[in-house]
Amino acid sequence: MATDALPCEVDAVVVGGGHNGLVSAALMAGRGWSVLVLEAQPELGGAVKSEEDGAWVTDRFSSSYPLAVASPVFEELGLEELGLRWARAEMTVAHPLDPADRQGAAIHRDPEVTAANLGEDNPMDEQSWLDLVAQYARIREPFLQALLTAWPPARAGFRLHRRLGSGELVRLLRFLTLPAARMGEELFRGQRGRTLLAGNAMHADIPPTAPGSGLFGWLMMMLAQDVGFPVPVGGARKLVDALAARARLSGADIRVGEPVVQIAADGTGAQGVRTASGHTVSARRAIVADVAVPTLYRDLLPPSAVPSRLLADLDRFTWDYPTVKINYRLSGTPGWTAGGARTAGVVHAGADADGLVHWSADLETGRLPDTPFALIGQTTCADPSRSPAGTQAMWAYSHLPRGVHDDEAAQEVARRVDAMIERYAPGFGDLVLDREVQTPSDLNAADANLVKGAVNGGTAQMFQQLVFRPTAGLGGARTPIDRLYVGSAGAHPGGGVHGACGALAARAALADNGMLGGTRRRALAWAVDRLYRRRPDLK
Repeated sequence: MATDALPCEVDAVVVGGGHNGLVSAALMAGRGWSVLVLEAQPELGGAVKSEEDGAWVTDRFSSSYPLAVASPVFEELGLEELGLRWARAEMTVAHPLDPADRQGAAIHRDPEVTAANLGEDNPMDEQSWLDLVAQYARIREPFLQALLTAWPPARAGFRLHRRLGSGELVRLLRFLTLPAARMGEELFRGQRGRTLLAGNAMHADIPPTAPGSGLFGWLMMMLAQDVGFPVPVGGARKLVDALAARARLSGADIRVGEPVVQIAADGTGAQGVRTASGHTVSARRAIVADVAVPTLYRDLLPPSAVPSRLLADLDRFTWDYPTVKINYRLSGTPGWTAGGARTAGVVHAGADADGLVHWSADLETGRLPDTPFALIGQTTCADPSRSPAGTQAMWAYSHLPRGVHDDEAAQEVARRVDAMIERYAPGFGDLVLDREVQTPSDLNAADANLVKGAVNGGTAQMFQQLVFRPTAGLGGARTPIDRLYVGSAGAHPGGGVHGACGALAARAALADNGMLGGTRRRALAWAVDRLYRRRPDLK
């Protein structure tokens, strides 16, 4: 931790040193701005952290990063030049359909091998997979640009239109709004393909029968085939180290152990921040908040600075499912009945496509599932440096029902995950050398942004995406308060380690202070007045 005094004034303050905050800092500092990052915790990273204990490396929160490798944002930052290396398992993801399944659905790094796996289930699905991969390759660049690099995504959307034409673009949009259950029926004849899609869709919190879940399932499947489910060699912390190095090389000043307790703002906009240690730092051009959205508007800002209608809208803000994470140290790789799972970097287990509909219904209706579904990472399969030779560092994610986040329920889900894995990999319990459960309260205590164990910054369902994220309004990083920008997962495009939220905040701030900045800010003020002005007849 730096011991020199904080500066009194800078061009931009970044509140929070998670991966998005570091991306914002690197981009703004790279344009010549003086940038100060203030992180409350004693170390950077937010929900991207790992710990070393002898020869064991444990990722504390997120772990596999396909979006990071595919992200144009991270590509622009050139993190590999700063020592970041990626590791991948040959078998990217496996999903046994049931405990007796001896093969399982699987995505191999070779698309022909993946297609053959699905073709064993139904011959027509082999070609369906290859067609799907070819379609993705055709739209990959403009699609990822539209998703991750601009708000609104007009230019990338135009490129997508030029590549596809009006008719095919409309069909693609219809396809991407499908529920995962319906998309699976349209794409595949057999259960392996449908289960692969549904399992990948569960990386978000959208029920498989709800619109938009298909988009997440399709994207995660295509990324799994495209870049794999990679992990940073040596632990998730290596990604943060590279981001911090890039920000510092660009000129950013990064401080840890410096909680921000207030953002000063009035009718003229955001002016600066006050820290828990009593320091005040003025921000000439921008404040980027890499914090949970309710925390920003309700805790950090004075009530007089926030439109009352926005505060009322926050009453309808919806968190994603509370997460339960289990970290295992194993004496060997689990003996999965499904052979494809034994070398996979990620395993989805606990339910097939139809079973995931029932599991999701339990989560939506407050019922603790009898048999949980889990996302399981066998990190040693991807990166042998994560544990001693012959052992396995493994984690499992599952969820509690929406609105249930107590420790007792979390421990019960963890026990049920153990039992589920034992059914799919007999003898699993005998391999366990050490086991740690991270409950929602543990996650929240370690990172204040993970409110009640929600790791996505708010639900990914369609009613809280695009111009509805975080509430109905502007969408993107800009806020109703001049010079204040949301750079966390609470803003578009939402959760995931892709850097887009931080990048969009930085680019909005740079644009608002550029040649046309005055025009942009006047237009924003006009829009804010109409979006948040409460009509007398509205409660």
